[in-house]
Amino acid sequence: MKAHIPNLITLLNILCGCIATVFAVLNQLELAAIFVFLGIFFDFFDGLAARLLKVQSNLGIQLDSLADMITSGLVPGIVMFQLLGMSMSGGWNLDFSATNATTVFGNTDGLRLLPFFGFLITLASAYRLAKFNIDENQATSFVGLPTPANALLILSFPLILMNHQNEALNNLILNKYFLMGTTVLSAYLLNSNLKLFALKFKNWSFKDNALRYIFIIVSLVLLLTLRYLAVPAIIGFYLISSFLDGLSGRPKQ
Repeated sequence: MKAHIPNLITLLNILCGCIATVFAVLNQLELAAIFVFLGIFFDFFDGLAARLLKVQSNLGIQLDSLADMITSGLVPGIVMFQLLGMSMSGGWNLDFSATNATTVFGNTDGLRLLPFFGFLITLASAYRLAKFNIDENQATSFVGLPTPANALLILSFPLILMNHQNEALNNLILNKYFLMGTTVLSAYLLNSNLKLFALKFKNWSFKDNALRYIFIIVSLVLLLTLRYLAVPAIIGFYLISSFLDGLSGRPKQ
């Protein structure tokens, strides 16, 4: 029975991803973000449960990637689709939902393809997850930005728009060139050769996990002080600290 517990947790991740997809399509991006965050929570604990119960399996690995494809691959692509649509209209309050198809296809301008550029994130996520499944060198560290981290980055943008009420930030986030650049950068980071540490603890020793503990502490401080703006800052700190850790030549734990 215990062998099925991690898979049940993974299925909860998939359920959260499905619900988040519905809300993202309906342009309810705050609700979509909540369920993505919840799905990523389950994504973290399914692996932890498998290790604690010593029931890791190939089925669990494949199921985990399928869950990530929905929660951390499909949903961020839809969110970027929505944000790019808003950047063309110049307004946050636009009802840019699936029921308003003329916004996408236009009445006089013909096909407006820019919002679909956001699905480059989904394609890059699928490619990364496929590579991850056959790469045996990512057990204790990652090569390229993990899809959950990338999803958090993309989902932070609508949360910043809705909760920080800063005109300069709003103008930046709803700038189509910023969104297109972020999409390209996201796709690159997902499939780059950058080596990043994983938050997987083999023991609780500070010496063996110093970087992980420092990252967690800094992340908590940023969240308490910057709220949703902390998410891009945490992702940036994660990339920089992993890069500096790689330069140190210290073996990964």
